[in-house]
Amino acid sequence: MPASRPTLSGPRHAISAGHYLAASAGYAVLEAGGNAVDAGCAAGIALGVLLPDLVNVAGVAPIMIRLANGQVETIAGLGHWPASLPPDVFMREHGGKIPQGVRRTVVPAAPDAWITALERHGTMGFGDVAQYAIRYAAEGFAVYPLLAESVSAHVAEYARWPSNAAIFLPGGAPPKVGERFVQSDLAQSLTYMVDEEKRAAGKGRLAGLAAAHAAFYRGDIAREIVAFQRREGGFLTMADMAGFHSRLEPAITHRWRGHEVITCGPWCQGPALLEALLLMECAGLDGLEHNSAEYLHLFTECVKAAMADREYHFGDPAFIDVPIDALLSDAHLAARVAEMDPVRAHPSMYPPLLGAGRAADGPVRRDLPTIEADTSYVAVVDRWGNAFSATPSDGSWNSPVVPGLGLIPSNRGSQSRPDPTHPAGVAPGKRPRLTPNPAMVVTRSGGVMPLGTPGGDVQIQAMLQVMLNVLHFGMELQEAIEAPRVSSYAFPSSFAPFDYFPRRLAVETRIPEATRNALAGRGHDIKEWSDITWLAGSVEAVMSDPATGLVRAGADPRRPAYAIAG
Repeated sequence: MPASRPTLSGPRHAISAGHYLAASAGYAVLEAGGNAVDAGCAAGIALGVLLPDLVNVAGVAPIMIRLANGQVETIAGLGHWPASLPPDVFMREHGGKIPQGVRRTVVPAAPDAWITALERHGTMGFGDVAQYAIRYAAEGFAVYPLLAESVSAHVAEYARWPSNAAIFLPGGAPPKVGERFVQSDLAQSLTYMVDEEKRAAGKGRLAGLAAAHAAFYRGDIAREIVAFQRREGGFLTMADMAGFHSRLEPAITHRWRGHEVITCGPWCQGPALLEALLLMECAGLDGLEHNSAEYLHLFTECVKAAMADREYHFGDPAFIDVPIDALLSDAHLAARVAEMDPVRAHPSMYPPLLGAGRAADGPVRRDLPTIEADTSYVAVVDRWGNAFSATPSDGSWNSPVVPGLGLIPSNRGSQSRPDPTHPAGVAPGKRPRLTPNPAMVVTRSGGVMPLGTPGGDVQIQAMLQVMLNVLHFGMELQEAIEAPRVSSYAFPSSFAPFDYFPRRLAVETRIPEATRNALAGRGHDIKEWSDITWLAGSVEAVMSDPATGLVRAGADPRRPAYAIAG
């Protein structure tokens, strides 16, 4: 089936982002002479305005940057639990659950992450890149179907807090498609940061960026956030805010068929992408027809094994020792593959092979999990060969908006386990294990391909399918993105209540019925998605092509994502 859109190509630069206005913001920066970091930050901040149900300006923003000289850097863009958090509070006071509201708040990291990227590798100021987000917040934008659907699905949650209802339920009802959606308070908050930058303008670009950072983390915004948190029973303090800086984390890099695949570290789920890819190679990928029952069975079992290792081992490396080298070793990969039945689905979690591990502690379920529809993505490659990959996130229906600010301090604590003894368990100063995981591939021809997606536990699965579609099956970028997908849920969810769905495999129904039946015959518990659904992720990707000197881009029609090249 041909793609519904063409792969876009340009001789200079390209961007793909989770909303068309975010892509246009980043493209305007590129055309104005900005580099990939400037453009990616402009688009990323705009996504916090344009996808207010999925991304928050005060949420998380993990970033990966590869400079034209080959230097790779990851900025975690992920906040930690407040220092005053009692480690046993969720077990003792909340029945072993992390409740909705301010108690799931970790230090908001996104503003720091964007500013850190600009300080280290950008050329522009905060106001230069934030102007588009401010414009869309103040002047509004048209409500699109996914936003209307998302808010309508969570009316009760949005109505729980008056500050959320004022934005998301204007007149007491969800916004309708085509209506104008305005966020005046958010525009004022961002404008305050720009105004503080302007006050330091005479001292240079870096001083201006520092002033914008101080406005959020030590100025009026921080004071309003902390005061509200205190009134609501949260633990965030001015000391938590004032001392925050995103960690610069080492990337995880592995060669595969002459390509260099780069993921973020085990503070997120990124290394599971690499492990699943290497497991497929170890098990024998060649000769399998695209989206055949044999191929999808192998894909699913390799994902399940990688996600089992994620469950047993991944967490904040500042607190726990994550055996990444062992997990990606030939010996471990071979041992995992030896457990796989080439014709039958594994009936439960693959067992731990490195250390004792833990049993899946979420409830076993038969339906699909409650989806927390958050996250978006932006990819950029500029005319100099710099590449930018970022996956901003944090939804807006499970925590309150700070009155007068129009933003929600990061509620990403929902991805920590309430039990402090779990590898991803809660602890003061510890970061949750994050699902958003920007990635890149440096192709064997010398090109670079930043890629990523929203989708929670679907993320690495959607990314891996697109990577293989391009690098193994030879598809054009847009064709690779639009091809039908599957997703396993046969491991504990990253979101509370961390439910677990043995053998569950969701399948877009463009995959033929005969294939779905064959997968069911192998023991997979098939859940039929529609022909094309946002539940399957929304992969955006940009890829430079040294052979032609062009930069190509694709965007996923499963969400309001678009690409621009020029």
